[in-house]
Amino acid sequence: MFFVGCMYVVMVMESGVGKKRVVIIPKPLAEFLGLREGQKIRIMVIDNKTVIKPVRDTVWLALHGKKIGTISPEEVEEESMREQEKLS
Repeated sequence: MFFVGCMYVVMVMESGVGKKRVVIIPKPLAEFLGLREGQKIRIMVIDNKTVIKPVRDTVWLALHGKKIGTISPEEVEEESMREQEKLS
């Protein structure tokens, strides 16, 4: 890892652009980012630099994403009971 400007660079690799402008992401970089075949990515241009970020699905976010609140199993059960009462 080394410092460039105001960013830490963890990995630098060169790759190519294939037919139909397909960008080839080297395996070590894809593994580092947790990318898998078929996954969506977001490509942005920021300050004339190309930035590629994985688009995480809801299951990944639930397991690994930033937690913004907590709820106890008891609170889940209470809410479930209230909702079931509304249905009956």
